[in-house]
Amino acid sequence: MDDSADSPRERRRADTTRALIRAARHFTAERGLGGFTVEELCSEAAVSRRTFFNYFASKDDAVLGVPLERSDAAAIARFLANGGSTPGRISPTLLTDLALLAEERWRALDIAPDTVRDLFAAVEKEPRLLGRMLELGAESERFDARLIEQREGLQDGDLRAQVAAQVVGALVRSAAAEFLHRENDNTFLDIFERRIAAARDVFATQHDLMGTTP
Repeated sequence: MDDSADSPRERRRADTTRALIRAARHFTAERGLGGFTVEELCSEAAVSRRTFFNYFASKDDAVLGVPLERSDAAAIARFLANGGSTPGRISPTLLTDLALLAEERWRALDIAPDTVRDLFAAVEKEPRLLGRMLELGAESERFDARLIEQREGLQDGDLRAQVAAQVVGALVRSAAAEFLHRENDNTFLDIFERRIAAARDVFATQHDLMGTTP
């Protein structure tokens, strides 16, 4: 069966997205955001100005890899399909499936060593990008909390959905920090999965405030 995520159109879109991200990071690392035009960026990536704005809202978003069109629709559909059969009751695979969703998103990022170095250099050159990165992280957790509410049949604002999104979000950030360390030689997925396993072990062995086991 043909998976739309692997269709020629999606592959072309992914290739164009990566080319624009790479060019934006490289230019920003060298010159700062004000040191190049969208036209120069498009010339480097061999696309038109119109194509750029079909992919990204701004140069800032291109540097950070935040496209206009989400690239995780298929992964989200799989996540939602695995929800529990009893509305309001958390399914036992929630954290596992949320971790798998995070893994699939990470695979879609351009994380080759050279472009990661350029991203770091771009943030050093333009410190305001760090604030945008933190803002995007918070937005992502809120988005995932809403996905969890939808999947598990929870009411808006359910604290369990927020906590699940925050826990996995924190593990992603922690794994990314280790992955990007210059002395690391492990894959992101290996690092992330070790943290997920540790989180399961911690939660499974804890007593609640009344002293009872889970």
